[in-house]
Amino acid sequence: MCKDCYGENTDRGKVEMKQIGAWSALGIWAVLCFVGVIYGSWQGYGGRAFAATVTTMAFLLLVTLLFAARGVADQLAARFGPASGVMLGALIFLFDMVYLVGTGTFDFRRAAAILALIFVPIGLAVTAGKAAAGSWQDFLTIIGIWVFVKFSPSHWIWPYPGGRLAYAMTVFVAVNVALASFLLIRRAKGIGYVLGWGKEWTFYTLGNFLIFACIAIPLGISMHFIQFAPQWQKWSSYLGLSVAILVFTAWPEELLFRGLFQNFLSRASNSELAGWWTASVVFGFSHITNMGFPNWRYVILATIAGIFYGLTWRRTGSIFASALVHAAVDATWHFFFRTVQC
Repeated sequence: MCKDCYGENTDRGKVEMKQIGAWSALGIWAVLCFVGVIYGSWQGYGGRAFAATVTTMAFLLLVTLLFAARGVADQLAARFGPASGVMLGALIFLFDMVYLVGTGTFDFRRAAAILALIFVPIGLAVTAGKAAAGSWQDFLTIIGIWVFVKFSPSHWIWPYPGGRLAYAMTVFVAVNVALASFLLIRRAKGIGYVLGWGKEWTFYTLGNFLIFACIAIPLGISMHFIQFAPQWQKWSSYLGLSVAILVFTAWPEELLFRGLFQNFLSRASNSELAGWWTASVVFGFSHITNMGFPNWRYVILATIAGIFYGLTWRRTGSIFASALVHAAVDATWHFFFRTVQC
């Protein structure tokens, strides 16, 4: 087992893993930035507003990828201590101001909202000090980040271009703030914020996806929640949309619910099982407002999905592995099934 990667000897991370290094993360970042610039230019965007938006998103993406590389977060935290998290928060705020000023959408209320969204969680992490993982500040920070992603006025905060990037900006900022709070300031162990792969992970990810599908598809159809309706005409967009689901839905949710929430619950209760099942139920209830409130059918299926995502995280020690299962479920649902409205 890799103690440097996972912090201590638990069920998580029992399978050895090869994690990417900083240079590999930079290479992935450069390719994604290039593709983003080309795509944006092809869509007709340009000028100062486009440059400011690309600059801000490039920085947020860089942090997201670099912290998943081998040793980056540990080295920063070891060298600068909790101040490294505060400095990262300051950089996040600075680049968000670049976005607001560059796009001509600066407003003191927007700036104040962004300042609060960044530094309230970071402040809570600082006040926790050296308390054991699972302190009230940890759980309050997790809840705050979730509320930020779920309910914040993202289209008002990031209006350019026409609110189309509001959700992406929200997710990137939320992930960056979580990294500053928990990897740099709290130095939490066992999160599994890594990009890498273990030799048995294919078995865990594919197996959990298939077992969940065998349960969820018949159940979803019997509950009149989904109908089989494959969209063969949209297969050309399958790869791009699947990557978007992985980056903007599966990755941040697995960080929040498995790497942080399930992790801290398990430590606070001294029970892997209690943390796993409680986090799965909470994950299910977090979807109760989706497609109409209260959507109990969504809650049931999301809870079952959370059980399998949590199991994948426990066995691999990586949110990347559980995020792949999560993304595969969402992509399959999107392309092969139609959601039946109440």
